[in-house]
Amino acid sequence: MSGSRSVPVVRCGTKPPAVWRRELAEVLISKARIARRVAHLAQEVQRDLGKQELVVVALLNGTVLFLADLIRHLSVPMRLDFIGVSSYGNGRSSGNLTFTKELRLDVKGRQVLLVDDILDTGRTLGEVRRRLLKLRPASLRICVFLSKPSRGQGRIEADYTGFQIPDQFVVGYGMDFAERYRNLPFVGVLKPKALPGSAVRA
Repeated sequence: MSGSRSVPVVRCGTKPPAVWRRELAEVLISKARIARRVAHLAQEVQRDLGKQELVVVALLNGTVLFLADLIRHLSVPMRLDFIGVSSYGNGRSSGNLTFTKELRLDVKGRQVLLVDDILDTGRTLGEVRRRLLKLRPASLRICVFLSKPSRGQGRIEADYTGFQIPDQFVVGYGMDFAERYRNLPFVGVLKPKALPGSAVRA
């Protein structure tokens, strides 16, 4: 479905606020641009679903700000649940996926929207998608805030994508490094000196 949609491609940004210039290389996506795009994404979801009831399943914790903004624009009957998946700690890849929270809601026969902050390698979303499909939803669509096409995510494709970005480690708008930066209202790029060599998202 995403192949027929126009997804904004972000290649470079602007200088970060002075207070963040020691840690951030740039602001890749501004607060205002995020707000406009998230509203548009919600319109796309709404057009596809019509007035059908929707179960939104979000991955913890990076989706929180994106999720909150997205669902405020949806006017369909909706239920919300979360899945917790850990693929790294303190910014370093562990090589294994650990499910820290399972669904409580029954999604069998329901329309499901799976929401995540970033589609990087596709490994995490692919595994979550497989687990959800085993629960036999009527349909399963995937909505991500960011995607990195250069990271070889061919195993899985999002139905709705906010922005395509280059292969950089980004923080802000819910996304973190070692549990910092989630509260930034924009998406920023960490300077290389702030990252260990193995920092990666799955």
